[in-house]
Amino acid sequence: MKTIAEKVVKPLGIPRLIIISFLAILYVSAFFLKLPVAGLVNSHLVRMGMNGVLVLAMVPGILSGIGPNFGIPIGIVCGIIGGLMSIELDLYGANAFMVAVLISIPLAAVGGYFYGVLLNKVKGSEMMVATYAGFSVVSLMCIGWLILPFTSNEMKWPIGTGLRTTISLGKRFDKILNDSLAFNIGSITIPTMLFVFFFAMCFLVWLYLNSKAGIAMKAVGENPKFAIASGINVDKYRIISTVVSTVLGAIGIIVYAQSYGFFQLYTAPLMMAFGAVAAILIGGASSTYATIFHVILGSFLFQGLLVVALPVANVLVPEGNLSEVMRVVVQYGIILYALTKAGGGK
Repeated sequence: MKTIAEKVVKPLGIPRLIIISFLAILYVSAFFLKLPVAGLVNSHLVRMGMNGVLVLAMVPGILSGIGPNFGIPIGIVCGIIGGLMSIELDLYGANAFMVAVLISIPLAAVGGYFYGVLLNKVKGSEMMVATYAGFSVVSLMCIGWLILPFTSNEMKWPIGTGLRTTISLGKRFDKILNDSLAFNIGSITIPTMLFVFFFAMCFLVWLYLNSKAGIAMKAVGENPKFAIASGINVDKYRIISTVVSTVLGAIGIIVYAQSYGFFQLYTAPLMMAFGAVAAILIGGASSTYATIFHVILGSFLFQGLLVVALPVANVLVPEGNLSEVMRVVVQYGIILYALTKAGGGK
């Protein structure tokens, strides 16, 4: 028993075991309530893959000492611009997806650089300032979507100027990753390429974290004074981590959009950082420490709770608008719980 405790309980921590148990109870409840469990598992797997890269974007910021990147909407906006430019260039399929990613990376790198410079000027208040920086960019782009010179009829309002609120990817790269190499195990569909892309991004970030630059970045986050004494340029590595995080956010929203089937403009990216931050915290990360394992586990648990808890709540509380109230309670309850663990709850 001591060996089991050392191998399972200690690495995961009591909160993760409670959440895993709660998720298992929800699946059992869904079975007895005659809900389509296979459909729930399919949605669970897809949502884990489509949100995974956005959760991964939290890791560089946390390890470099700026904390969870609440300013990830800056990268999300850059990713949306990359996706819209691929539509403007009239590209389809894998070419459209790859061009969207390639265009978004330099945009996010530039945005991440100036965002990193801003965070260096507000050391100690990064999370609060990052939140408002993200809000500001999203609000600014509400004007930008009205005046940017896109000409594709797929994106423009039929009357007047500006881009539509929701832009479909149906003819472009809708589910290009979800459906590639997908196979069935019984009634459950495995979105192979979606997971391959997610785990490939995790591997690239792991390689970076174990490189010379990644180790220096972690030293900056763990002990800035020791890093300075060792000759490491603290501000430089904080900016690099912010750039990497912002670029991952840009790629993450393109992966999310191809799975969702739409780009959502204007205020849609406003609150997307909270879900990503909640996921990595539920996975066991803190505001100062995070690993790839926290990303994978957190994405699995957070999306699983959202996917399964809501249908179960809808069956148990079917009256009037209470199911919608339950949805909001479950979603923001999970986020609130995760934020209470920002200090590294065990």
